Amino acid sequence: MNVSIQDTCTACGLCCDTCPEVFEMGDDIAEVITDEISDELMSTVQQAAEECPVAAILIDDD
Repeated sequence: MNVSIQDTCTACGLCCDTCPEVFEMGDDIAEVITDEISDELMSTVQQAAEECPVAAILIDDD
């Protein structure tokens, strides 16, 4: 699973609060801090994507 943050991110921090193991705040927008998403974290990453107010989190299942 590949996860990325689009430039449309408003830096609200919701994803960081939901899944701090994968997301952290950068200078301007949230950032993905790991290349490997474990099976245990997949549901919280999906939750962060679904709850993002501007749909800035992209998940690619490749």
